[in-house]
Amino acid sequence: MTIEILYPELCNLYGDRGNMQYLRHCVEAEFIETGLTDTPYFATHKVDMVYLGSMTEKSQQRIIDRLRPYTARLQEMVEQDVVFLLTGNAMEVFGRCIETESGDQIEALGLFDVSAKRIIPQRANSLFVGTFQEQQIVGYVSRFGHLSGVTEKNRLFKVEKGLGSSPDCPWEGFHTHHVFATYLLGPLLVLNPDFTRYLLGLLGVKEAQIAFPDAVERAYRLRLEEYRRNIVFGEHK
Repeated sequence: MTIEILYPELCNLYGDRGNMQYLRHCVEAEFIETGLTDTPYFATHKVDMVYLGSMTEKSQQRIIDRLRPYTARLQEMVEQDVVFLLTGNAMEVFGRCIETESGDQIEALGLFDVSAKRIIPQRANSLFVGTFQEQQIVGYVSRFGHLSGVTEKNRLFKVEKGLGSSPDCPWEGFHTHHVFATYLLGPLLVLNPDFTRYLLGLLGVKEAQIAFPDAVERAYRLRLEEYRRNIVFGEHK
């Protein structure tokens, strides 16, 4: 099994590197870290999973420029059901465009029919409780933009409490094929043991076992109870 981590030197905000650090403890796999000046491993090799984490808004253009030559290959991988996990504002890179705070538009990779609009200098902050299939999901949102184009058909999580992909949107993130794209930070896989088991199952891990199950399950239950009781969200300057 091969898992490629894209641009970890730039895409590592909010502790999101913890997603792959945790996954290393859960599964025996070859983890390849692709730097900004490297040719992506997926360009010429088969991979089972691609991970891209949160980045600064200034870094988004650099990441788009680095990935644009491989758009056709990325589309092929999506259709072949390669697992993609995109956290924080990484998913904006894969949409149609990003509207900046000045009203300009950054052309993104165009792989998915979603688009982002920045709200700088405001920041959208929220604790989050939602559902994925029969699972309850917890996380945290802290972002400078909103995503449009998320519908019930392509949504990832249904919002129970907290902020969706845009104001008043009842859905958070998008999901198509085996692409899982979410604004949730945390890191997501550490916070949500059942979701991690689900991803491991997609990767072909039979009877998927998560690392440190007792501690992770206990922390998840406590956090879920706390978030249900204390959800506070909104946009703050």
